[in-house]
Amino acid sequence: MRRVALVTLVVDDYDEAIRFYTEALGFRLVEDAPRPDGSRWVVVEPGADGHGTGLLLARARGEDQRARIGDQTGGRVGFFLYTDDFARDHARMTAAGVTFLEEPRHEPYGSVAVFQDLYGNGWDLLQPAA
Repeated sequence: MRRVALVTLVVDDYDEAIRFYTEALGFRLVEDAPRPDGSRWVVVEPGADGHGTGLLLARARGEDQRARIGDQTGGRVGFFLYTDDFARDHARMTAAGVTFLEEPRHEPYGSVAVFQDLYGNGWDLLQPAA
């Protein structure tokens, strides 16, 4: 079996990012380990089963990386959070202060709404059609 296990997301601050992804988006913290260079290996996942793709939250080093925070995909939606209950997750995320850029839409492929993470990266909250 092959799968994409991790995707790196450049962040400004480890603890701020952990709080957002675990509290506002409901992810679970999988790992938070110090590294010899003073950085940390921080992994969060949206699911409880450990079979989904995780995010490696990597603190930016240098101005080039800092310039990419919040714009890692050139302004496009670059991340897709699938759910089995759109209404539940949309309501919970809204109550947690997540910024949605549009009202929920019901498309042939499913229910969707675009939101931003704490750095401005675009995400789809998506419940695929049955």
